[in-house]
Amino acid sequence: VQLQASGGGSVQPGGSLRLSCTASGRFDFPLSSIIWHRQAPGHAREFVAQIYNTGRTNYADSVKDRFTISRDNTWNTGYLQMNSLKPEDTAVYYCNLISGVNDYWGPGTQVTVSS
Repeated sequence: VQLQASGGGSVQPGGSLRLSCTASGRFDFPLSSIIWHRQAPGHAREFVAQIYNTGRTNYADSVKDRFTISRDNTWNTGYLQMNSLKPEDTAVYYCNLISGVNDYWGPGTQVTVSS
């Protein structure tokens, strides 16, 4: 299973970005959970958001009401819509897929929020 993330970039405070994470390989994507994490320079990696196979979602308090996680099982893709971005959202964002007992990670994508 391979994960490919895209959509990172640089944006001014208050701006928006949408991250995508597309999975390929032999596994049942609709039964998986998708999680986004992030790691800022000098900080530990932290949880951002999760969407279960049922569609239920969880968010870190720091991004609640600003970020939206979603999925499209047709395209084996998870999304993270990030609105009202703040400088403290600057980090490398990682997608993580849990399928049964298997735990897959994609390469990070850089998000920079700066004026």
